Amino acid sequence: MCFPLPAGFTFSQGAGFHMGYATGYHALAQRGKLKPGEWLLVTGAGGGMGIMAVELGKALGAKVIAAASSDDKLEACKKVGADFVVNYSKQNLKDVVGEITKGAFCDVIYEPVGGEIFNQCVRCVATKGGARLLVVGFASGTIPSFPVNMALIKGFDLVGVRMGAQFGITPEVGREAMASLLKLAGEGKLKPYVSAEYPIERFKDALRLMEQRKVIGKCCIVMHGNKSKL
Repeated sequence: MCFPLPAGFTFSQGAGFHMGYATGYHALAQRGKLKPGEWLLVTGAGGGMGIMAVELGKALGAKVIAAASSDDKLEACKKVGADFVVNYSKQNLKDVVGEITKGAFCDVIYEPVGGEIFNQCVRCVATKGGARLLVVGFASGTIPSFPVNMALIKGFDLVGVRMGAQFGITPEVGREAMASLLKLAGEGKLKPYVSAEYPIERFKDALRLMEQRKVIGKCCIVMHGNKSKL
């Protein structure tokens, strides 16, 4: 899929545009049916996928809570529009989300982490019913076991998100997503957060940064002669 580089984007931002935002849009708008004014919780919010979901959720009119494992990542989330932040390495996710929402909890949860964070998210769904818990991935390396009784008790939907496969099966869904994303980018509401760039000779340093889980947003490798605008 090819599309024009949005105005004001660097090449690194253009390179990081498709995967994160397309996953986020398919999850939030097409699968999660996120509405303006709803509470959105994004876990893994400092990563490349999560931080784009934070920014996109804000662009779609939600009240966004970004949750991540470090204060540095959460500072980046504030820069892209998060209304509230939670450091779940220091704070209890359910308790803080309950306090932020005054006990209402969240209408939509974007969950790419899995493991114990997913288990905590099950307890963060809206008490009024009708919430959508979006299963985006398992970055923690642990696939959780879902307590089905919680879906019955709390009346929420567990929604699988498979952007790549779905766009292949129904290309028109992918085209609609990209058209909407490019429109938002043209309006200045989306711009990929690139925290690090390395020349191709230092690709090992870039991979090491990822291995150490220190990347915030996107880390890009820049080719010879391609000077970054960042």
